[in-house]
This record gives sequence, structure tokens and C-alpha cells, in this order.
Amino acid sequence: MAKLIAVTSCPTGIAHSLMAAEAIRQTAAKMGHEIEVEIHGAEGTTNPLSEETIAAADAVLIAADIHVEMEPFEGKPVLTVSTARAIRDTRAVIRELLALVPGLAEAPAAEPAGEAEQAAPADTGGAAGGRRIVAITACPTGIAHTFMAADALKKAAAVAGDEIHVETQGSVGAKNQLTPEQIEGADLVVIAADTHVDPARFAGKRVYSTSVGAAVKGAPELLERAKREATVSGKGAPGAPVEKPAKVGKRPIEGPYKHLLTGVSYMLPIVVAGGLCIALSFVFGIQAFKQEGTLAAALMDIGSGAAFKLMVPILSGFIAYSIADRPGLTPGLIGGMLAMDLGAGFLGGIVSGFLGGYTALLLRDHLHLHQHFEGLKPVLIIPLLSTLVTGLLMIYVVGTPVKAIMDGLTHFLQGMGSTNAVILGLILGGMMAVDMGGPVNKAAYTFAVGLLTSDQFTPMAAVMAAGMTPPLGIAIATFIGGNRFTQAEREAGKAAGVLGLSFITEGAIPFAAKDPLRVIPSAILGSATAGALSMFFSVGLRAPHGGVFVLAIPNAVTHLAWYALAIVAGTLVTTIALLILKPSLEEPKPAMTAQAAAK
Repeated sequence: MAKLIAVTSCPTGIAHSLMAAEAIRQTAAKMGHEIEVEIHGAEGTTNPLSEETIAAADAVLIAADIHVEMEPFEGKPVLTVSTARAIRDTRAVIRELLALVPGLAEAPAAEPAGEAEQAAPADTGGAAGGRRIVAITACPTGIAHTFMAADALKKAAAVAGDEIHVETQGSVGAKNQLTPEQIEGADLVVIAADTHVDPARFAGKRVYSTSVGAAVKGAPELLERAKREATVSGKGAPGAPVEKPAKVGKRPIEGPYKHLLTGVSYMLPIVVAGGLCIALSFVFGIQAFKQEGTLAAALMDIGSGAAFKLMVPILSGFIAYSIADRPGLTPGLIGGMLAMDLGAGFLGGIVSGFLGGYTALLLRDHLHLHQHFEGLKPVLIIPLLSTLVTGLLMIYVVGTPVKAIMDGLTHFLQGMGSTNAVILGLILGGMMAVDMGGPVNKAAYTFAVGLLTSDQFTPMAAVMAAGMTPPLGIAIATFIGGNRFTQAEREAGKAAGVLGLSFITEGAIPFAAKDPLRVIPSAILGSATAGALSMFFSVGLRAPHGGVFVLAIPNAVTHLAWYALAIVAGTLVTTIALLILKPSLEEPKPAMTAQAAAK
């Protein structure tokens, strides 16, 4: 039995951190190993590892999508993986970790030979129908892909003449849970999951495991392949290796993206707090902050004088920290301050973060000194040299061209005519609805937030209006188009409306997951309309979040009436598009579909 320790961490500190920790704990216990897991979550560190625990550990597993400080684990075998892989392929990850420790790689790890997987005879029936299938679908967020995969499997099984029961492990827990009788009577088990699914209840059954994306994209082919290739599950072991959807060609991008995401995750709370303080200062009048000694002036000092001045240095500093650990903080923070002083804005902060981080990393790993001088490296040599390199490059090489780019962007935004404004609004608005909280949505939001430091407020208004309309439009559609939505969807529409008012675009995701080909285009049309109208009316928004609740703050929004019109118009476009595209709920029964296919 090995003594293992692990740390899990993700950008939001909510879903993946907790899911990875639970998967690691359960799997390690089943493999017969002792493990302690430290979780870096939204509310801080849970179950922190003590010095004694770290000292006694045989190996360390880091399952993280953002930077984790490695100094406490110096001298220990360490394996670093993403939280997604730790959730999806937990057993293989722990085996890789054990392989780093001499003497443990060949250990049976509580997996006697009798429990090993056995290849089952191929299903000679091929794709023929009449089988009883049970399935589980699960994805990291438990919203979109989980239910899309379930629907695709049900339709494919109906066409093939198979009987299928699908359990969805979603964001609100397991739905349509498989009963012991259903599992006992099943000829085949299909696990389509990108998260950890406990296969213990399928022991002795023919099991085929794959990614949830494979079920969404090609459910009929997946079922045919499962019938041929499924293997008999041992006691709690997965029946077949999980297909890994990640491609080797994508791995080089993960490093820089992870570093940028770390910087953004530390920056955003400062931007939100500072922006709301600035908005609150306008309660007393748009120019009230100019009178020294007043509450309005104090609020402006907090928001603009402190928080917004910290935004770029924090972004830069924690990008560098993610790259080089603590040695990267000094050049990153100083480079970020120089980016602000040089007028290079948030683009300069991104550049200085990567520049400072990789400079510090290069010095840390390749600058070798006599052992008597090694102690000077972290406190003198690396901070000084990395700061000099970063600072001089920012001043003499990088700062001027990046400033020119920022100035050009600012002048473009200030001087663009109504046509260009509408085009920009269409693009930003559409991006907010493409993936509703995903990378494209975050790119548009980060762009608008970054421009707040250059006193450009119109993109922020367009982005927030566009982010509100998808759930609002869906909520109204469920209210007035009742025959197009189930009772459960009509109830969910009420919650979507509240989320939309709060500028939480993700409220539309359950509807987009169930009917993406109709909901997503409708949402994009509405969001693009709202963004274009907001830019056309030159609406400015000084707070980066808050939804309609920010609108109640006097002077936080310029041209408030036109802004309200843009939001209403975008919402109505989404509603009308949904009512046109969504059909009546009357659908053929699965049996009828199978008979039609047979004819």
C-alpha cells in the first residue's frame, strides 16, 4: 500500500476541483492505497496537507488547470495532470503516479489477477437489433453534453430496435437512475462520460466506455462498435479503456492558455469590485467625484485610483507566477506596472506576464551557481535579472508597438461611425451567445473588460446586453409558446429569466443542450441584435457585471433608455426566432420510429 497525496485546483474552484478530488479519493481507495487530497476551491483551501503528511508521502499528484505552488513537494515524485484527465481517467493517472516510485510500479495495487479485465467474445450479432442496453452519460459541467448524448443514444437505439435506459449524471445529480433489475437484464452497458463514473455495479456485464462527445457526434456508430468491442467488467474495473478525446497536437497550446487563464482568474474580482465602486460614485452625480473629501471622490479613488490601476499588474504578475512560480511574481508585477505607465494597457500586461515568467523560469532552471551562492538566487539574482530583462524590453522594445496597437484600438472605438459600431456590436454580441459562458463568450467579455482601463465603455455595454438576452428570450418563449415546451422546460424558463436579469448567460444552456440547432441560432440572433443596437446608440457601461441591477445606479449607464430598448429588442428577437423554429411537441413514438426505419 502506497501513501499518496494530491492537490486539485481549477480556475473557478468549484466543479472540477471537487469532482477530481472525489474521483481520486474513491479510485485510490479501491486500488488499496492511502491518499490525502488538498482542494483549492472558491472558498479557499480545504483539507490542507500538513508538513508531516507531505513528508510521509511516497508520491504527489497535482490535478490542476491553474498554477499550483510546487515548493512544498520538493524532492518528492510528482505527476501533474489536468483536472479533466484526473476525473475521466483516474485509475490510469494513479498507475502513472505509482510508476514514478521505485518498487511500487510493479505492485498489484489491490488488483489481483483474477480481477483483471477479460475480453468478452465479440457480439456476433453485430448491429442487429433487439438488445437490452443500459447507459450512463456524464460531462464535466453536467449540463449540455450529458443530455445531448442521452438523447442521441435513445434515438439511435430506437432506430436499431434496441431497448435502452439512460442514466444522466448532470449538474443536479443523477436522473433516470438505473435500477438493479435493469442492469441485471442488460445485454450491454455503455458509459459515455468525460467524468469519473463508478463501474462497480456493472461487474460481470459487457461494458463499453467512451467519451460523451463520441455519443453526441455518432451515436448509431457508437452502439454498433459497443456491440462488437465491449469487454466483461471485473469487480469494479471499467470494462474497456476510455477513449481519450484529447489530441497530441493540442497539448502545446494548453500551457500558455493555462497561464493566461490563471492571470485572468486573479484579475476579474478586482475588475468587478473596482467597476462597481466607480458606478456607485456616480450615484451622487456624474462629476461629483471631482469634489475632494466627498464620498463620491472616495469611491472613485477606490475603484479607479486603486482597483483599476492594479488590474493589469495583477494580470501580468499571475501569468508570470503560473509560469515560473514565485520567482515570476516580481518581474510580472513590475512589467504590468510598466505596461500601465507606458499606456500599453491589458495587451501590454499579457505580454509582460509571459515575458517576465519565461525569463524567470529560464534563470531558475539554467543559471547554476556555486552552492554557497545558491541562496542568493531566489531573493536577489532571479528577481533582479528577470526584472531588468522584462523592464528594459518593455521600455525599449515591446512597450511602444503595443501602445500603438492600444492607441489605434482606442482611436478606432472613439472615432468609428455608426456602421463600424454596429458591426463591432454584432460580432461581440454574437460571440456572447455562441457557447454561453465558454471560451468564445469569455474572449468577448475579457476584451470588453480590458478596454475599461482605456476609458472605453461602449463595448462593455454591448457585451452585457448581449449576455442577458439568451436566457431572457427563452424565458418569454416558454411563457407564451407553451405547446413548444414541456412542463419541466416551462418551469426552468422562470429560472432562466432570473439568471438573464442577472447577466448569467449560462441560464440558457439547458435549453441549448436539448435543442442546439434551434436554440443557439435564435440566441445568437438576439444577442447580435442587442449588441449592435447598444453600440449604435453609443451606450456606455462603467460596471463590468450586475445585469439590470446595475441599471438602477444613477449615471452608471449612459443613454439608459436606449440601452433598455436594445436589451428588449434582443430579447424579443430571440423569442420570435424560437417560436418560429421550435415545432410542436407532438413527436413520433420510439416504436413508430423503429417501424418506419424498418420499412
